[in-house]
Amino acid sequence: MAKRSSLSIRIVEGKNLPAKDILETAKALNIEAPQGARLGQQQHTGSSDPYCIVKVDNEPIIRTATVWKTLCPFWGEEYEVHLPPTFHSVAFYVMDEDALSRDDVIGKVCLTRDTLAAHPKGFSGWAHLTEVDPDEEVQGEIHLRLEVVPGTRACRLRCSVLEARDLAPKDRNGASDPFVRVRYNGRTQETSVVVNVQRLWAAQREEGWFRLQPDQSKSRREEGHLGSLQLEVRLRDETVLPSSCYQPLVQLLCREVKLGHQGPGQLISLIEETTSTECRQEVATTLLKLFLGQGLAKDFLDLLFQLELSRTCEANTLFRSNSLASKSMESFLKTEAEVLEQSAQTLRAHLGALLSALSRSVRACPAVVRATFRQLFRRVRERFPSAQDENVPFIAVTSFLCLRFVSPAILAPKLFHLRERHADARTSRTLLLLAKAVQNVGNMDTPASRAKETWMEPLQPTVRQGVAQLKDFITKLVDIQEKDELDLQRALSLQAPPVKEGPLFIHRTKGKGPLTSSSFKKLHFSLTTEALSFAKTPSSKKSTLIKLANIRAAEKVEEKSFGSSHVMQAIYTDDSGRLQTAYLQCKCVNELNQWLSALRKVCINNTGLLGSYHPGVFRGDKWSCCHQRDKTDLGCNKTRSWVTLQEWNDPLDHDLEAQLIYRHLLGVEAALREKHRQLSTGPEASRGPTGPGEAPGDPLAELFQVLGDLQEAHRSSPAGSPPSEPSRILELQT
Repeated sequence: MAKRSSLSIRIVEGKNLPAKDILETAKALNIEAPQGARLGQQQHTGSSDPYCIVKVDNEPIIRTATVWKTLCPFWGEEYEVHLPPTFHSVAFYVMDEDALSRDDVIGKVCLTRDTLAAHPKGFSGWAHLTEVDPDEEVQGEIHLRLEVVPGTRACRLRCSVLEARDLAPKDRNGASDPFVRVRYNGRTQETSVVVNVQRLWAAQREEGWFRLQPDQSKSRREEGHLGSLQLEVRLRDETVLPSSCYQPLVQLLCREVKLGHQGPGQLISLIEETTSTECRQEVATTLLKLFLGQGLAKDFLDLLFQLELSRTCEANTLFRSNSLASKSMESFLKTEAEVLEQSAQTLRAHLGALLSALSRSVRACPAVVRATFRQLFRRVRERFPSAQDENVPFIAVTSFLCLRFVSPAILAPKLFHLRERHADARTSRTLLLLAKAVQNVGNMDTPASRAKETWMEPLQPTVRQGVAQLKDFITKLVDIQEKDELDLQRALSLQAPPVKEGPLFIHRTKGKGPLTSSSFKKLHFSLTTEALSFAKTPSSKKSTLIKLANIRAAEKVEEKSFGSSHVMQAIYTDDSGRLQTAYLQCKCVNELNQWLSALRKVCINNTGLLGSYHPGVFRGDKWSCCHQRDKTDLGCNKTRSWVTLQEWNDPLDHDLEAQLIYRHLLGVEAALREKHRQLSTGPEASRGPTGPGEAPGDPLAELFQVLGDLQEAHRSSPAGSPPSEPSRILELQT
C-alpha cells in the first residue's frame, strides 16, 4: 500500500502586469528614473517579457516559455507533477526576462497543500500576484528537542537546537551563514515554528523536524497592483492498495472488452452513459492506460468504435462528439511517442511538403496504431457500405489523425514539445491557416468544408492533391496483416527505445580538476531502460556511461559548485561497488527537470537507492555544502526520487490506474445501480443462466461486489490522524 500525490497544473494567462522594460533599460545604462516614476505609472508606456517559474516547497520544477513585449501574456501550458505526499505548497513566480541583467521577479501566487485539498475538483480562476521579499523567501526544516524540566518553584522549557536542512541560499555564492534566535511568547520574528506547548507539557518531551515559515506580520500593498495570474491547479491524493486487491476489477473489465459488442451487460457502454462530459477525458485516459497495460488497447478501442457506430445514423457526425471513443483515441495517439517524433518532422514544412512527408511515413507508425486504424477503417466500411459513403472510412481515420492530433500540434507546437517557445503572432497566424488546411484535406475536401473556408480557394489544387495523397497514405497504413503486426511489435520489443535523448555537457574531470563551467564537454546523451549512454553526435556509435541498475540517485547540484543552476548529478556504483558521481549540465531549468524526472522514473525500482545526498561537490578535503571532511559520509540533504514530471510515454502504473477507475466507479455507483434496476426489469431479465464457459449474465452485479470489496479494503488501510491545534508559540529566528 502506498500514498501517491500528483498536481495537475495549467498556467493559463496573466493580466495587468507592471511594465519592467523601461525601468530595467534605464537601470542597466545607469540612467536615474524620473522622480516619482513607479512601476504602476509605467505600465501604459512600457512592456515586460514575462514567464513563470513553478516551485514546489521552493524547489523549481517548471519554467514556461517567455511571452515577449506584453503585459497580458497567454501561456496555456499544462503539466502534471508526481510529488511526495508530504509537500507543503506550490508557488507560481511571474518573472520578467532581461537580457542586460538578472531577471526581475514581478510577483507570485502561493497555494498551500491545505488550500488545494479544500478544492477536490481543483482550484481554478484568477489570483492576484503578491510582492516577493527575498528576506521572506524562507525554506527548510529545523531539528529541535523540546523538554519541560520540573523545578522547585516553576517549570522551565528547555529547547535544544540540533540541526537544519534544505535552507534557502542567501549569499551570492549560493550558501548561507545560519544562526538561530529563540523567543517564547514574544513578538513574531522573521522565521518561526509553531509548537503545541500544552501537548508538550503532557508529554514532557518532544523532538522532531519542524518546517520553517515566513513572517506574516509585515504590511502588504493593496492587492492587484502587480496584476493577476489565471491558474488551474488540482491536487490528487490516492491511497493505492496492493495489486491483488484490484485483480477482480481488472479481470472483470478485461473480460467485458474481450467479449466485445456481444457482451450481455455492455459494462463499458454503461460506464460511458454514467460519466459526465467534464470528466470523460480523464476516465478515457485512465481506461486506456489500464488496457494498454493488459495488452488490450486495440480491443478496447475497437469496442468503442462499434458502440459509437451502432448509435450513429448520419455519416457526417461520426466521431465528431466528445464521446468516450473520441477521447480515448485522442489519448491513444498522444501515448505513442514514435508518432509524436514523426509528427515533429512533418510539421516543419508547409501543406504540400507536410502531406508528402506524411504519405511516406507509413512504416514509421507503430504497429499497434496501424492495427487500431485498420480495425476502425474496417468497422466503418461495414457500417456504411454504400458507394456514396466510400469516403466515410477515410474520414473516420482522419477525424482522429488530422482533427485531434496533427492539427492541434500545428496550432500549438510548444504544447506538443515541438518547439521550445511559443510562436510569435505572425507565425501563429500561419500555423492557424496551415492547421485549417490540414483539416480540410482530412475532411476529403467536401463541398461543405469548402463553403465554410472560402479563403482556401487559392489552395484548392494543393488540397485536392493532398486528398489523394492522404487516401493513399491511409490505404497503406491500414494494410497490415496480423502476422506483420506481431513481427513489428516483436522487433520493437527487442530494441531499447530511448526514454530521453539530447545534448548535455559532462564534467570531463569527474570532480578531480578545477570546478568551472569550462570543464564541461558537450556530448549527445541517450537514456534507455538499460543504460545512460553518450556519443559525439546523434548518429555516432554510443558508449555506455552508467548502467541503469547501478544508479543510486539523480539530484540537482547547488549553483555555487559550478557557477550554474542547471547542473545535475547521477550517483552510481562502479564495478567494484564504490559510489561515483557524474556531473551533467543542461541548458535550462526545464531540460534539467526533464532529465532528472526521466532518470528517476527508470530507476525507481533499483535496489540501494540513497535516502540522502550532497548537493555540493567534494573540493579539496571537504564537501562544499556541509563542510564534512569524509568523502564517504552520509549526504546532508534528502533525495527527491519521487518528484517527477508526467510524460505521455511514462511507464504504466497499473495499480494507480485501477485505483482511479475504482474511484470513478464509486462516484457513479448510484447511476449504475439505477441502470441495473432498469435492466433487471427489462427484456434481458428473462434470459436464463449461461452455460459452462459462457459469460455470466449479470456483470453489473459482479461489479457492485467488487466495489464493495475494495471499499472494505480501503476502510481497513491505516490512516494518519491530523495534528492538534497549537495554543502557544515558540519562535525561532534564523
